Amino acid sequence: MAQVTLSSGLALECECHGEAGDPPVLMVMGFGAQLVSWPREFCRRLAAGGRYVITFDNRDCGRSAHLDGVDAHLEEVQAAVQSGDLGRARELAPYTLSDMAEDGLRLLTALGIERAHVVGASMGGMIAQIMAIEQPERVLTLTSMMSTTGEPEVGRSSPEALEALLAPEPTGRDAYIASAETWLLWHSRRYPELEETRAIAAETFDRGLSPEGTTRQLAAMLASGSRADGLRRLRVPTLVIHGLDDTLIAPSGGERTAELVPGAKLLLVPDMGHDRPRPLWPELCAAILEHTARD
Repeated sequence: MAQVTLSSGLALECECHGEAGDPPVLMVMGFGAQLVSWPREFCRRLAAGGRYVITFDNRDCGRSAHLDGVDAHLEEVQAAVQSGDLGRARELAPYTLSDMAEDGLRLLTALGIERAHVVGASMGGMIAQIMAIEQPERVLTLTSMMSTTGEPEVGRSSPEALEALLAPEPTGRDAYIASAETWLLWHSRRYPELEETRAIAAETFDRGLSPEGTTRQLAAMLASGSRADGLRRLRVPTLVIHGLDDTLIAPSGGERTAELVPGAKLLLVPDMGHDRPRPLWPELCAAILEHTARD
């Protein structure tokens, strides 16, 4: 692992797998999740397929820079969004998903990479979509996993999954690891992988939690609004992957993403939830490697 200081002055923690001369694949993680949520063996499988795989902690997460003391203004952001005043919501939020997208592109620049394949999961898929919409010259291909378009009528969470996602995090290590069992609400029903989930929770806790940072990320998602118009104009080759068991972002989010992006390929995966179960790695990695086998 290494910490890289961007041109903005923000520092991001990143981890790279494979040979630097191979085609780069930037992996963008989701809401409140650290780079360890991309299993290292999954990344090494992609690297073995001839890719230079880059994972990183988003701002306000893990070992990357945190905006400590900056108020998320979450209730005011929510009220502005509900009233239809997205401009006001963006003024109130400490940052938006566009700022987080810029972080990822600046990381590539700092690593000496001009263009990359971009793979994003959940909120990371939203960030990856924005990279492709706002700076398509930097994105060779887009893979949007278990994500959605920002349109409120698609990709809705089940009430139980949303409640578990937004519940306060336990402050003790053992309690936090035990609480990972609630993540199974949105995992694959066939492959829940509780022990693997607990292992990720343990490493996440040890690397550092930031409830305030997670709240700022939530404000960024709320304030960023719909990407539908940008996705309609997108000409970056796009693969959309979504699990049919996903209760955190319903499959309609992935289906709508593929519907909007011209020429997008949609892969709906049975027995996959809002996760990446090990038995599905061969299928998932093969799809990503095939999609990124282009200049």
